[in-house]
Amino acid sequence: MINKESTLFERYKEDFAYCEQIIKKHSKSFYSAFSQLPPEKARSVFAVYAFCRQADDAIDRYQDIAKLNELEHGLRQMACGKVLDTPLWRALSVVFAKYDLQFQPFYDMLAGQRMDLDFQQPETEADLSSYSYFVAGSVGLMLLPILSSQAGKIQEPAKKLGEAMQRTNILRDIGEDLAMNRIYLPKETIQRFEITIQHLRQKKVTESFIQLWEFEALLAEKLYDEALSMMPQIDEDCKEALMAALLIYRELLTVIREKNYQVFLKKNAVSIQRKAFLLRSVKQQIKNNRSENNAR
Repeated sequence: MINKESTLFERYKEDFAYCEQIIKKHSKSFYSAFSQLPPEKARSVFAVYAFCRQADDAIDRYQDIAKLNELEHGLRQMACGKVLDTPLWRALSVVFAKYDLQFQPFYDMLAGQRMDLDFQQPETEADLSSYSYFVAGSVGLMLLPILSSQAGKIQEPAKKLGEAMQRTNILRDIGEDLAMNRIYLPKETIQRFEITIQHLRQKKVTESFIQLWEFEALLAEKLYDEALSMMPQIDEDCKEALMAALLIYRELLTVIREKNYQVFLKKNAVSIQRKAFLLRSVKQQIKNNRSENNAR
């Protein structure tokens, strides 16, 4: 018997296809990982990603607060039971009907984008952690009910995974962000390594810069490790995709190290071949874990 929500996924398949095209275009890493999910869960993740991408583009691409306000208006309408007649909102309404998504993380994500519109360099690591929650940890909370029937028990590690990914983005995009007059590395930390903004603008990979970069990378890797504590509570049909997402994103740090920390003049990425290897590794690891559990 097909349940009501499954019928809705089929009825609005073109809207979900619209969302899928957005994630395929803008995040090949996330698409590689989350396309491993069962179809309805994959479509749900794509819809949430499409919302986040539109919010991100409103500020980073268009510097248009009106576009961000439109997204907030759409959220408030949906919270009142009214669905705007666009592919994004029709798809998201199906996801909210199927899973126990909460509105607050969506509002938090929009608040994070507003921080970028009125950008201020973080003073401390705590400031960066707070910012990272709003723009990325919130996304972990959005996705969690899709990936786990025990979402309420693992919110903290989900937020840590979001923060780890955001910190990875920051370490990858230092040069790109400098071009937009943004420095996400905390003032307190760059001063600790005796680096100035002028040094960063020279776009030179110095020993001091490598030490700074590694300090931040180790913080991100610690967050990835702590996020793994949620894996036992992730639904069996989602473990492979989530592990793949975590490992592919974490692999960016290894790629940057192999490229001699050149983050000023190019945007580093995990190759297709490397992603395929990581996906195979995750499949084998999950298979081995299931075999061990069945043997007990």
